[in-house]
Amino acid sequence: MYSISRSQVALVGLLIWACSCGSPATEDPAREGIDHPTSVAAAEASTRDSRPSVDNILLITIDTLRWDALGFSGNERSRTPTLDRLAANGWEFRQAYAHNVVTLPSHANILTGLYPYQNGIRDNKGFVLDESIPTAATVLGAAGFRTAAFVGAFSLDSRFGLDRGFEVYDDKVPEGSRPTEMVPAERRGDEVVALAREWWESHQGQRRFLWVHLYDPHAPYDPAEPFASEFGDHPYLGEVAAVDAYLRPLLEPILAGKGEPTLVVFTSDHGEALGDHGESTHGLFAYQATLKIPLVIWYPGVEPSRGDELARHIDLLPTILEAAAVESPPDLPGRSLLRLPSTNEDTVSYFEALTPTLERGWAPLRGVLGTGHKFISLPIPELYNLETDPAEKSNLFESQQQQVGRLARMLPEESVWPPRQEAVDPETAATLRSLGYLGGRAPAKERYTEADDPKNLVHLDNMMHRVVDLYQRQELAEAESVVRQVVEERPDMGLAYYFWAQVKLEQGRLEDAIGIMSRARDLGVATPALLRQLGMSLAEAGRAREAVPLLQPLVETGDPDALNAFGLILSESGDQAGARRVLERVFATDASNPVTHQHLALVALRESDWSRARDEANRALELNEDLPLVWNYLGTALYNLGSPRQALEAWDRALALEPDNPDVLYNVSVIAMEVGYRDRARRALETFIDTAPPDLYGPDLQRARDLLRQLGN
Repeated sequence: MYSISRSQVALVGLLIWACSCGSPATEDPAREGIDHPTSVAAAEASTRDSRPSVDNILLITIDTLRWDALGFSGNERSRTPTLDRLAANGWEFRQAYAHNVVTLPSHANILTGLYPYQNGIRDNKGFVLDESIPTAATVLGAAGFRTAAFVGAFSLDSRFGLDRGFEVYDDKVPEGSRPTEMVPAERRGDEVVALAREWWESHQGQRRFLWVHLYDPHAPYDPAEPFASEFGDHPYLGEVAAVDAYLRPLLEPILAGKGEPTLVVFTSDHGEALGDHGESTHGLFAYQATLKIPLVIWYPGVEPSRGDELARHIDLLPTILEAAAVESPPDLPGRSLLRLPSTNEDTVSYFEALTPTLERGWAPLRGVLGTGHKFISLPIPELYNLETDPAEKSNLFESQQQQVGRLARMLPEESVWPPRQEAVDPETAATLRSLGYLGGRAPAKERYTEADDPKNLVHLDNMMHRVVDLYQRQELAEAESVVRQVVEERPDMGLAYYFWAQVKLEQGRLEDAIGIMSRARDLGVATPALLRQLGMSLAEAGRAREAVPLLQPLVETGDPDALNAFGLILSESGDQAGARRVLERVFATDASNPVTHQHLALVALRESDWSRARDEANRALELNEDLPLVWNYLGTALYNLGSPRQALEAWDRALALEPDNPDVLYNVSVIAMEVGYRDRARRALETFIDTAPPDLYGPDLQRARDLLRQLGN
């Protein structure tokens, strides 16, 4: 019987942080009598000319797309002919706004027609849409529409609840492929569009609702050719141009009037700062660069227009449902954009940025905009006249207190973060505990000061981006130097400890990483991702039983990442049956999780159930074929099933993905010798001896040297 090499614990559950770092807000002084932002009922608005009545609806959302990055918005450097044509022949809303500046909450707002404090999705992590909340897909599906969604990134994984109501929810991004690279799993836009077109064309003649989400403009910017060469000096615009090209096969037939009449709604979830106000990407602030969005509505026969009325993400669901002649859910705060606003209407929009509060303990950011002004609630509050100062350079807070008071009174009480404990239901409390609130870990402050204002901390945000960049380029010593500076300046910032530990793990310094994460835990600033990684690292160090109580509170939330980590820790501690029970719980909320199948394959190997290990490995590879650990497990299973040459083929696939994987190199060397591939065995042994960490592979290294001597070296 062939066994598994030392140290099979994978680094799983890494925080998908890159470019989703947000910024928070605080309670404003003397902000009482707060009401919901106003909206207008359809009866109070006049109807636009040439109203549509459609049985086909196409919603397109482009991730991280600035409102001014398109040709139709006046960007002469951009190349977006398809979207320019859409805008030229449709309704372009030039004052359109998101309510969040990160992906998951923005899409929840679009699909539910509710503000984030109403639908409960406040960040990219730690929140799941409640099953009781209607969405575009549930409402249209109940009205007889066929429904499908094709998304481009893990941020919109079905585990977060946006899949409800969709007959097809294609979120098959390569989850788990690069767990240590600190980048979210994604797939290119042309792949997403090809799948969406296939579904769209196969359902002709039926009422259809299709949502297509493309992620390409999100950092890091790495456009495909020919856009990489054409936009070598501006890769972000290269990604935008690529997205336009990817959409062309889907949009051109519709714009040409082929097939059934279709309503097209095109927008983005938020923008990208690109250095505006010192912010590198998005999530930290809510200035125009990230809060303002492109928005176009098109359908056959529409009279083209360019409107300056305020349009919001919460207006999209009422618009779609009116176009489809489907009744809206009650009490939606938005209005249909098919109706012109009343002349006396004072439409406003609420917005927030809470990621830095949840991840870093910075002040939560909330705000309201309307009638040409934007109010931002922070320890250092801000007021801008967007008509005269669109770049938001002149803070009018001190000089225009009447305007401040008017907008501040519109901040809804329900939006306060963190929620008051007495007002939190048990399910929300479980979520908050998983985020470090209500349970004593990294508690929210009773009062935020100017020292917590993200404007005073933007340099730390940029330093964290630099850490990620250095880490990805394997400049680990410099990455550690930068992250230590962050910790020294802001010792209560749990995310910094997490990054520091990842650097140490990449250096092979397991005990150092455990020490750093334990320090964060003892200080009460550990994030859920850090606790998961601490548990995994303790297990790798042979202390799995110590990790079990550490992760138990996270497991209670049912979070798939926590369940995956806990299941693997149970396996490391020797409880294979318990590990299997925990891992199988993942499928209740995330039915297509390749990492879960990966761990189940490992459990089966440890139980010597070679057939089940092979089957679980194959299921994982059907979901994502770029998982080196799974190819290793498959090779081990195949060898023990009596197929050594097939095992070598599987291990070759593993090495193609991860050439220096010590476990795979060791396996290849042993089996290659067994089947007579001496040169191949020699190369694998030499690489294993050169790269395997001695503190983890001591006995295996000695065995490898003995084998190499047997080969005549």
